[in-house]
Amino acid sequence: MNEKVIFENLGRIRYKKAWDYQEELFESVVREKSEKKEDKKQYLLFCEHEHVYTLGKHGDKQNLLIANHVCKSRNIDLHTIDRGGDITYHGPGQLVAYPIIDLESFGMGVKSYISALEEVVIETLESYGIKGEKDDKAMGVWIDAGDPVKARKICAIGVRASRFVTMHGLALNVNTDLSYFNYINPCGFRDRGVTSMQRERGSETDFEEVSGRMKEAFAHRFEMEL
Repeated sequence: MNEKVIFENLGRIRYKKAWDYQEELFESVVREKSEKKEDKKQYLLFCEHEHVYTLGKHGDKQNLLIANHVCKSRNIDLHTIDRGGDITYHGPGQLVAYPIIDLESFGMGVKSYISALEEVVIETLESYGIKGEKDDKAMGVWIDAGDPVKARKICAIGVRASRFVTMHGLALNVNTDLSYFNYINPCGFRDRGVTSMQRERGSETDFEEVSGRMKEAFAHRFEMEL
């Protein structure tokens, strides 16, 4: 029997507003779980963000290659947050997914959850003829993962789990302006590039269509009823 999950598309939204909303939903899921509610509400949020760099709790601030005041002058938000991973960029043209779910309801641990997120992205990319891959040494989805010269990340993943309830999630570069990655060492890597669906396909990709296909991939991989 599929787990029921409430789907919300938040559209274009500033990072802090979405983060606050995630926190609110996370607390409600944790509370209902502690109350042992059989029909507790769980959530899957999709959105795009305005330009922002986010640094994970164990991230290295040296991986931001421009000063804070330069970020402000270019209208780029900057937040240190409570997920794993290092620094990454979010912005227009990037599809961000935030599952706020109880992993125990899905029979998953954190490691298998991250693997499932990667598989959702790989399935989405496959429908466009793009071969996404996992890398045993690094979270996320990659193109040419086994080639140290060509390896490039198309989707970043960073999560937080407390009481087996999740926050944060994944960010797939669809039509993302990749120049914003030039100001950071993405996810702490200095020797690997980033890419997007637009770059791999040679043309802009319909964002809403990608969102629909990723939603289907979540429903399929997690056996969710959205």
